[in-house]
Amino acid sequence: MIKKFGLTFGGLQQKILNLVLIFLLALLAVFGAVSIYQSKKLSNVVSDANTEQQSAISRVSTDTMKSVIDSSLTKTNALQSYIADDMFSDVKTDVGTLETLATGLFQHMDDFSPGTVAPPDAANQGVYTPQALCEEGVDYTKSKLLGIAALMSDTMVAMCEKSGYMENCFIGLADGTCLMVDGRSAMKLDDNGNVNPYPVRERPWYKTAAAQGELCFTGIEIDHYTGEIGIECQAPIYVDGELVAVVAADLFLNAMNDYVNTSSSENSGLCVINDEGKVIFAPEDNSVFKMITDNHAPDLRASENKELAAFVTKALSESTGLQLVNVGEKTYYMTATPMNTIGWTVVSFVEKELTEQPTAMMMSEYDKINQDAQGKFEYGADKSKQTTLVMIGLLLVLGTVGALTVAGRVVRPIEKMTKRMDSISGTDQAFEMDDAYLTGDEVEMLARTLADLSQKTRNYISQITTITAEKERIGAELELATRIQADMLPNLFPAFPEREEFDIYATMTPAKEVGGDFYDFFLIDEDHLGMVIADVSGKGVPAALFMMMSKILVSNFAMMGGSPAKVLEQVNTQICKNNDEEMFVTVWFGILEISTGKVTAANAGHEYPILKKQNGKFEIYKDKHGFVIGGIENIKFKEYEFTIEKGGTLFLYTDGVAEATNANNKLFGPDRMIEALNKDPDAPPKTLLGNMKQAVDEFVGEAPQFDDLTMLCVKLLPDEERKQKQEDNKNEK
Repeated sequence: MIKKFGLTFGGLQQKILNLVLIFLLALLAVFGAVSIYQSKKLSNVVSDANTEQQSAISRVSTDTMKSVIDSSLTKTNALQSYIADDMFSDVKTDVGTLETLATGLFQHMDDFSPGTVAPPDAANQGVYTPQALCEEGVDYTKSKLLGIAALMSDTMVAMCEKSGYMENCFIGLADGTCLMVDGRSAMKLDDNGNVNPYPVRERPWYKTAAAQGELCFTGIEIDHYTGEIGIECQAPIYVDGELVAVVAADLFLNAMNDYVNTSSSENSGLCVINDEGKVIFAPEDNSVFKMITDNHAPDLRASENKELAAFVTKALSESTGLQLVNVGEKTYYMTATPMNTIGWTVVSFVEKELTEQPTAMMMSEYDKINQDAQGKFEYGADKSKQTTLVMIGLLLVLGTVGALTVAGRVVRPIEKMTKRMDSISGTDQAFEMDDAYLTGDEVEMLARTLADLSQKTRNYISQITTITAEKERIGAELELATRIQADMLPNLFPAFPEREEFDIYATMTPAKEVGGDFYDFFLIDEDHLGMVIADVSGKGVPAALFMMMSKILVSNFAMMGGSPAKVLEQVNTQICKNNDEEMFVTVWFGILEISTGKVTAANAGHEYPILKKQNGKFEIYKDKHGFVIGGIENIKFKEYEFTIEKGGTLFLYTDGVAEATNANNKLFGPDRMIEALNKDPDAPPKTLLGNMKQAVDEFVGEAPQFDDLTMLCVKLLPDEERKQKQEDNKNEK
């Protein structure tokens, strides 16, 4: 269309002019009236269509967001409840095992010779040890019941060492004595080294078991010695209907409390409610669930807020699904999953207003587009009205017929457009161009604007749905991958408490959620210890998968009895077979002959080891390097030997330690590594690794960690340390 002299040629004005000239401008007045009428009708149609489309967009967006929240929040909450319930179930199973063992012993106590158990000894602090305790005025040495309970000592120690959750276990006896197994011997002594009295039969766990007569849990308690938050699982032991003992175990809940606090954000969070309807863990800064630690904490099932009371009542008996609950002046989405073992429930909540923000943003953007389109339409309509009125005034009689004809041509595409707009509802948000709208004037402009607006709306809804779901999925999978990778590496220390000849310790700190470094150590036989440290190319999930495959191959081939060079050659052959991604891994693998200290090793492109001889300092040992694993097929590796003297230490690491970078882009470097190790060269491996990590952290400062930090250290103990370890092992037994 072209505008000249205030007229639009090629548009609606041009059409009116041509038709009026053809029909001698006889019926222009009628045309003007009809045009004005149709213009008003079109404006109403557009306004109504905009209102309906806004309503549809808001409804679809809200339903979509609710569906996504229902799926992600409910599944995440159920997973957290399952993990917590599994912890209580494990402890319950362990206490049930002790109950069965103790019942058999006490019912046939005349068939057994009583054992012995010593009182707490500060030298055993940090080591799971059986200890004899008693109430004030009770002589534990004269207790026959304690002698029978002592026969369970080894089982209780093994149970504590292997459990992932249980802090201690104990058996309280009806004569006021107690056998306790934990690693806190020093806490049971006063300032003079005397054993503090322990009120066995006054403790909540003893009273609860005696009152209920079956395996059960206490409420939240404060540990008698540590002051930490915990819960106790206990079971009574009866002989001929008489209570003779109570077996029990502590489960500290600090980790659960910390996780609940870290789950909180401004408008969402996670809390734990006990079987009495009381909040026992909740984020400190949330405005929904307040945690009151005294005995006057309210039962939410009796809350004045009927919605909240009904939700909590249901949550303690079954999974609630996603529900809307009003608290104060706000509305929250809530979901709960009960922990069947203990009768508690886990509740996740998020403010409804937070979930409506994407819809509000989309509606705001839609309003801007709509206002722009409405402005263009009104401008064109106003110009059309002005032209029509002028021509009506000049050619009222002659333009009547022409006006009616033009009005008909204008109305047909508008009526079709109106029908299409009226049919839009639900998930059908599509308005598309049709040949009937290709009029070459403002009607075509309006149709194209509506079609463009419809397409943008559909795209926006689809993007919001996809992005929200993908973000939730990736977060859950990365959290699971982090736990799986940590479980793949040896993480229980001391690793070989029964071996007094050496001490070993290792750590791995990934740069991302999951890392590509790994370490491993394992006894090939009674006199040979295998040690591995490696660094996979790349970071993140691909490197973690490659790392797990490499670790398994090295361990498997090593246990088959091959030499270090042969093991690396076999691993290289297997990895090169299916290495389309061309990843590689540097590996140092050595076998320590424990009796002589001789180390036979092979190095596949890894960092130099660092060695300290007896009464010496740490120095870099420049060994023979081979090519990396996964780089070239059929490659051969060379072995070399060196000796770790008694009192000597071997330190292994990945390049993430030496190449740690600070804000000035400077590397930590080998010299600083040697300096950190020689700060306390005769220290045990755990202390050496702690000194190294502290030195790296102080050097790097606020700069981000760009590579995994992995370290392994082994020390051959000198005679005096070996004797001390032997003595410690005897005391444990």
